[in-house]
Amino acid sequence: MGKAALAVFIGKHFGNEIAFFTALGAFAGHVFPVWLNFQGGKGVATYAGTLLALDWQVFLIAGVTWIAIAFISRISSLAALLTAVLVPVYMALMGQALFGGLALILGVLVFITHRSNIARLLDGTEPRIGASKSN
Repeated sequence: MGKAALAVFIGKHFGNEIAFFTALGAFAGHVFPVWLNFQGGKGVATYAGTLLALDWQVFLIAGVTWIAIAFISRISSLAALLTAVLVPVYMALMGQALFGGLALILGVLVFITHRSNIARLLDGTEPRIGASKSN
């Protein structure tokens, strides 16, 4: 989260368009790293870091959204996916059309990286927060 936030803060210093591409690059670099054969992380923390740098208010709203969904559902991936759907709306409501478009792109990528989680959600087998792991 910190590396993405720092990169985007620096990019934002040079303008919103640079910040857009810096955020996209930070996210893509985490999710699809060349040195790991394009097999990176799921991008949620990186996404959060970009939000922090782009608009701290949307970052806070998204954080509260994630916490509320996670508290209700007890499923981290569901909270991440639903928050990713809502962030473009939050950006639009805050008058951030450019960053709303970016949030839409990053949201689609979050869904792509969460394919296995989505399958488990549909099967009803996605682990819940705090549940014991079976061996």
